[in-house]
Amino acid sequence: MFRDTNIRSIIKAITWRAIALMTTMLIVYLFTRQIDIAVKAGVIETGFKLFFYWLHERLWFKIRWGRKKIEPFNLWFTGLPLSGKTTIADLVYKELEKLQIPIERIDSNNIREIIPNIGFSRDDRNRHMHRIGYLIQKLQKNSVSTVVSFVSPYKESRKAIREMVKQNIVVYIKANIDTCKKRDYKGVYKKAIDGEIQNFTGISDVYEEPKHAEIIIDTDKMTANSASKKIVKYIKKHYVK
Repeated sequence: MFRDTNIRSIIKAITWRAIALMTTMLIVYLFTRQIDIAVKAGVIETGFKLFFYWLHERLWFKIRWGRKKIEPFNLWFTGLPLSGKTTIADLVYKELEKLQIPIERIDSNNIREIIPNIGFSRDDRNRHMHRIGYLIQKLQKNSVSTVVSFVSPYKESRKAIREMVKQNIVVYIKANIDTCKKRDYKGVYKKAIDGEIQNFTGISDVYEEPKHAEIIIDTDKMTANSASKKIVKYIKKHYVK
């Protein structure tokens, strides 16, 4: 898929304006047979059109009719490690970007690179979720929606997020633990089973299933693409009409 760069759009606008100018000059010349009058008419017409276009845009800028503000929302993906959260969230984010709304993507892996030395105890994780909630708050104050994916295994941290941010939509990415193990390209489940990783959700630590998730995706029964379409459809229906 290709999209026009800003410079390409500018060049296209200039060439189209040049064609319009030459068209005006040609029409005037055909009627008058005087090149100087044709040139003057073309220049005057261009000047008037630029001015009235600017005036038109300024007037419409002041008119609120027809505008609709989209309140920022937060899509919160939660689930076991390797349940498919990141994959589906990435697909959803790409589709929502096409709607031309301000939106950002936040993923647990990227955040841990930015904020190192975050522990995996219950208290550590809850504090970490509070930081993420604060980040989302700041983005929402600037009318930016978010697509966020974290294991977020504890009900109290998910509750805190719901209380902190506007229009929070919990997407529970459900998957059988055996399915997650089969997807374990990193080998983290094996390390957790062998005791090399402590407090690993699903093995040595609990995952508390959401009781009131707005959307539930069972990745044992649904492909990532189908899940993405379902979530985007939900957002279009309830938040981006």
